[in-house]
Amino acid sequence: MPARTYRLALSFVAALGGCTQVGPDFQRPQDPWLPGWSTPALEEGSHRGVAPDFSQWWTVFADPTLDALIAEADANNTSLRVAGLRIVEARAQLEIAQTGRYPQLQQLSAESLYLKQNQSGAPSARDSVFWQSSLGANVGWEIDFWGRFSRAIESADAVYFASQANYADAMLLMRAQVADTYFGLRTAEARLDIARENARRQERSLEITERLFRHGENDELDWQQARTQYLATKATIPEFENQVNALRNVLCSLLGRPPGPMPELAARHGQLPLPDGAVLQDVPASLLQRRPDIRAAEQAVAAQSALVGVAEADLYPSISLLGSIGWTFVSAHNLPDSFNLAAGPSLIWNPFDYGRRENAVRVEDARLQQLIELYHQDVREAAREADDAASGLVRAVQSANIRQEASQAAQRSLNLASSQYREGFADFQRVLDAQQLLLTQQDGYLVSRGNAVSNLVALYKALGGGWDSKRPPVDAATRKQMQQRTDWGDLLDEPAPTSQDKGEGK
Repeated sequence: MPARTYRLALSFVAALGGCTQVGPDFQRPQDPWLPGWSTPALEEGSHRGVAPDFSQWWTVFADPTLDALIAEADANNTSLRVAGLRIVEARAQLEIAQTGRYPQLQQLSAESLYLKQNQSGAPSARDSVFWQSSLGANVGWEIDFWGRFSRAIESADAVYFASQANYADAMLLMRAQVADTYFGLRTAEARLDIARENARRQERSLEITERLFRHGENDELDWQQARTQYLATKATIPEFENQVNALRNVLCSLLGRPPGPMPELAARHGQLPLPDGAVLQDVPASLLQRRPDIRAAEQAVAAQSALVGVAEADLYPSISLLGSIGWTFVSAHNLPDSFNLAAGPSLIWNPFDYGRRENAVRVEDARLQQLIELYHQDVREAAREADDAASGLVRAVQSANIRQEASQAAQRSLNLASSQYREGFADFQRVLDAQQLLLTQQDGYLVSRGNAVSNLVALYKALGGGWDSKRPPVDAATRKQMQQRTDWGDLLDEPAPTSQDKGEGK
């Protein structure tokens, strides 16, 4: 007997005294650099203070319109609703896996036969007709000696928790996208207003230069230059209008609405906050680890770790307890009824298929290592996103402050150039240059403010803020619709909180 087969036989005999679980136990991936990690950008982009509820970070903007939009998206966003339904699907899959704890074969059978016996041709020929009925039950239970079924349950359980984390991640991304799109829309509105205001100012200059040219007081150059600048500014207005419309349509899609007007956006038209930093109490390692996508990646590792055990269990023989019971009834008086009862163990093992099954274990283990590597990459990517957002926030605020001063200086320059032109001390080119510089600085200031807000949203998103574990993943109307269509039992009800749920902080 080969040594490998001999070892398997010994393992089998040892396991007869009690069940075991083969395969690796889940070990949470560790990133040694993370607990003490921080960067100058994160320290600079945050400040200590009375932090708002981190699960509702958008309240730092004090914008009722944004609050209402996020509440509507929570109820109607399609991606979020699908993520919630995947929790229900994973829960049903977990229930399927848990049936491995019970007899895998549960079979009831019943049959009835009509029998006719024809004895024609014999001296005492006599035809007979009778019925034969039978009733039986078969039970087969594969004992979980090697942990095949318990590992499958462990894997399905991790997939269920991963679906919850994916739902939280979908909520986080959706809320951040609503906020980012909303402030992008406000930025576009403000830039549109600035373009219209400068177009009106330049139109007045155009009218003056045209009138002077018509009266022969100026040459055509001033008029054509003023006309060129005015038309160039006016051409940006349809572009901004299209941008506003596109962003409004994105908001409608996020809210589960068809494209169309959004009357609620009339309030706070073109208003943008200018954050001076993010209010964070934990910077930043503990927040990175609580990101839903990081928790989902961790649960994916746990699920795959259990699948290695499922594959390894296939290397060993399966041991089952089989039983059957049956009754047979015959209507003929000369034939007896019968009762059958059978029970006993069964062992199935194919040692000559060992190579295929061993390689199946290797396949699952390679997949496990891939997920571990992807987990570490996800953590590093989360750290990069946080640092990028913090750096972007700091730089955008600095740029906005500088551009605000530049806008004020450009406005003063335009006033002086216009006054000197009217008094004849400067040519019209200086007025045109001042007008163009004012438009550039005002627009740049709004872009910097918009970038600051966008980076603040990205920072809260990167640190895992903006999800609510208490929110039911499936709304009442959808539950009712599904219950009317299919018998869901209690799977659509909210499960009791687990120790894992209680350990998740927001």
